[in-house]
Amino acid sequence: MKILIVVGTRPEAIKMAPVILALKKEPWANVRVLATAQHRNMLDQVNEFFGIDPDIDLNIMRPNQALTTLTARLLPELDDVLQAEKPDAVLVQGDTTTVMTVALACFYHHIPVGHVEAGLRTWDMQNPFPEEANRVITGKFARWHFAPTEGSRQNLLKEGVADSKIIVTGNTVIDALLMSASKDLQLGIELDSNKRLVLVTSHRRENFGEPFRNICRALQTLAEKNPDVQFLYPVHPNPNVKDVAHEFLAGLHNFTLCEPLDYASFIAAMKRAYIILTDSGGIQEEAPALGKPVLVLRDETERPEAVEQGVVKLVGPNYDAIVQETQCLLDDEFAYRAMARGISPYGDGKAAERIVQVLRKYFT
Repeated sequence: MKILIVVGTRPEAIKMAPVILALKKEPWANVRVLATAQHRNMLDQVNEFFGIDPDIDLNIMRPNQALTTLTARLLPELDDVLQAEKPDAVLVQGDTTTVMTVALACFYHHIPVGHVEAGLRTWDMQNPFPEEANRVITGKFARWHFAPTEGSRQNLLKEGVADSKIIVTGNTVIDALLMSASKDLQLGIELDSNKRLVLVTSHRRENFGEPFRNICRALQTLAEKNPDVQFLYPVHPNPNVKDVAHEFLAGLHNFTLCEPLDYASFIAAMKRAYIILTDSGGIQEEAPALGKPVLVLRDETERPEAVEQGVVKLVGPNYDAIVQETQCLLDDEFAYRAMARGISPYGDGKAAERIVQVLRKYFT
């Protein structure tokens, strides 16, 4: 049976890699990998790390591309691929524009879709934007909903998805993390091993403008108040992020701004970090498994399980909250240890195996 697996961005590639590698071992499955390259360089780095060579590459990325343009360009390209490949099933992961347009194109072609990481919800279409809408739309078309947690399953049931179509698998990001973190990974950036490291990532579209300026002001204050702490921020190339980050943070002696790290280097950075500040969804899943406290630079999260466990805390793009909560973790060892407990509510590293079992049973 021909299984087409589509990846567009770096997070998709990371979380789909365990599924691709597991399916390629199945004698009944003819696995084809399609890269839309919604992200180009970051996607390629991940595929190279896991030894995955896409069979089809749409190379759809353009600088500062509007969502409408991206969607309009993707649909006819996907139409051609589906007509040529005629897959028996298509797998997508997450909540990107790639995922939503693939699900829509498959619906038009009557091809069943498996949605990996299904059921994440904030119940606010504007937050995160456009991801909440993308995953809701994808869920309307999916034949298999591979939910990472019981909470995600409950979200799907609330929306009327049949229980028989939902399989709780755990999150494949933990599969990928466990496959990678045990390796001797090198950060490639010189840091003082005697200083605590605060690792920062922030690039969410809904934070563009004044919210992101508030984040950068808070980081500037924290760096100035804590000269004995080093900060590392791999900066997204989008000018809405890069220009503002450099305006506030370039030149601070204990703040390192760098290009986005490849997957292996970023895992090494997370292992080295003392605290992580992020608006990334994947890092909210990965960092707790490594015992790292996470402060989330968003007002909402579709990953409440780690918040409920007390290892992740929402601070939003709020200057006072970012400064106060980060300083508390730097100063209060009891508060730090309460969050740095190594709890992972997102899986046991066997999510890909469970996904393959479902497809094997269906096709054989």
